[in-house]
Amino acid sequence: MEHNGIALLIDADNCTSSKITAILDELSKYGVINIRRAYGDWKSAALNGWAEILHDHAIQPIQQFAYTKGKNATDSAIIIDAMDLLHGQKLSAFGIASSDSDFTPLAMRLRAAGHKVFGFGEKKTPPPFVNACTKFLFLESLGEAPATEAAPALVPAMPQRKTINELRGDTQLVNALRNAVAAVSDEEGWAALGGVGSHIGKNWPAFDQRNYGYAKLGDLVIASELFELRRDNHNHMQLRSTAKKGQKPKPPEKSSQ
Repeated sequence: MEHNGIALLIDADNCTSSKITAILDELSKYGVINIRRAYGDWKSAALNGWAEILHDHAIQPIQQFAYTKGKNATDSAIIIDAMDLLHGQKLSAFGIASSDSDFTPLAMRLRAAGHKVFGFGEKKTPPPFVNACTKFLFLESLGEAPATEAAPALVPAMPQRKTINELRGDTQLVNALRNAVAAVSDEEGWAALGGVGSHIGKNWPAFDQRNYGYAKLGDLVIASELFELRRDNHNHMQLRSTAKKGQKPKPPEKSSQ
């Protein structure tokens, strides 16, 4: 069975409408978003900001009443629909926009069925849901909505760049980079930047260089000064662990990846 297309399921109760354009832009990098649904109690004043957004981006609103006080019926509706789509549609991936850990079992089930799961949520999202996704992107690191006649363009919400000391002091980041280089390097210890990025992505769903203030992985690697760097015949960056402890590598002029 050939699978194609992506289903985006939005928990409107736990996702800001101001980030929907950025979410769609990110998710469209992985395929066509054939199914777009947002769930919530649309009679609630808290969801007023979604009205025009839904129409502008062809997102289907799914009404979900709060049947029991204190219980989140929206989560249950999303989970039920996701399972229906899993068995009834030819999809390659799911996008789940929420900061709620209740979707952890769903993400695990979808991945077990061979589907990629892209999560979108705030930095407060519990680690179990983050790690259950194929890739998880924090909304704070995604750009704002594009310009319209009524509103001028906004500068993307890129965090301030981490300094060399901050990068080197991040044990998780340093270990992830070094382990990735070791895993994909050739006999001489050189690893292609693309391979390093792919390895990190498979083992650290929440990794995104933009969380550190860098638009490209290559820029982050250069700033960290953790590796010896060179360019191959196609001008692609390669890196390897420095031969001597404390040796400061000479970075190339700029990153192309």
